Amino acid sequence: MLELKGVYKTFNPGTVNEKRALNGIDLTLREGDFVTVIGSNGAGKSTVLNAIAGVWPIDRGSIIIDGQDVTSLPEHKRAKFLGRVFQDPMTGTAATMQIQENLALARRRGAHRTLRPGITKKEQAEFREMLRTLDLGLEDRMTAKVGLLSGGQRQALTLLMATLQKPKLLLLDEHTAALDPKTAEKVLGTTDSIIREHHLTAFMVTHNMKDAIAHGNRLIMMNEGRIILDISGEEKKRLTMKDLLDKFAELSGSSIQSDKVLLA
Repeated sequence: MLELKGVYKTFNPGTVNEKRALNGIDLTLREGDFVTVIGSNGAGKSTVLNAIAGVWPIDRGSIIIDGQDVTSLPEHKRAKFLGRVFQDPMTGTAATMQIQENLALARRRGAHRTLRPGITKKEQAEFREMLRTLDLGLEDRMTAKVGLLSGGQRQALTLLMATLQKPKLLLLDEHTAALDPKTAEKVLGTTDSIIREHHLTAFMVTHNMKDAIAHGNRLIMMNEGRIILDISGEEKKRLTMKDLLDKFAELSGSSIQSDKVLLA
């Protein structure tokens, strides 16, 4: 579903602020893979996610989604392949519009517009059922403005919107980092359910080692723009936080303290 071949990215080349962010990334995600990505600050986690999304062009290499080379496609043209949930709960929804209006926008993404009524009764019934699965009481507030929702409620709604059209790839950019622990756990549970129900391929960047271990079928660790660890299957299921810290120290050649990692 996703192939990265020899992907390089350098910011501010030729200046004193030059930074090699991605250093020859090779990665393949099979359909249905749920990959969690961890690493220290500056390891390249969000950079590789933004490269996939087309936020800016890469220097070298290729990016292939579901067999189609999207390397030269701008961000807005890649959007039809992708669903994305950002770290900031305020991103990804229209605050001044109703919950049902936001869902309707997501439903019509990429579709031909007509002069029919904005939201049909059938769609309202479908949206109500979708919202009920979140167990947040939003099915009874469909006409409420999204700006009135809590951060956790907005992230759960954004998840629904990002997956409404069943994207080829779901990108989760530290999407629970701004939430309190209880709400983050709820949103992660919703994430698991949606990915499992729709058999989605997902790529989740996180700073939280516990979450990286507990979720998904595969774990990738990055350091200095490279993938230094790729664990899946039974090996991932047996993984502990101590194992992960030890592997990081071994593979990166530095201790946790000296590298100033923010792994929780």
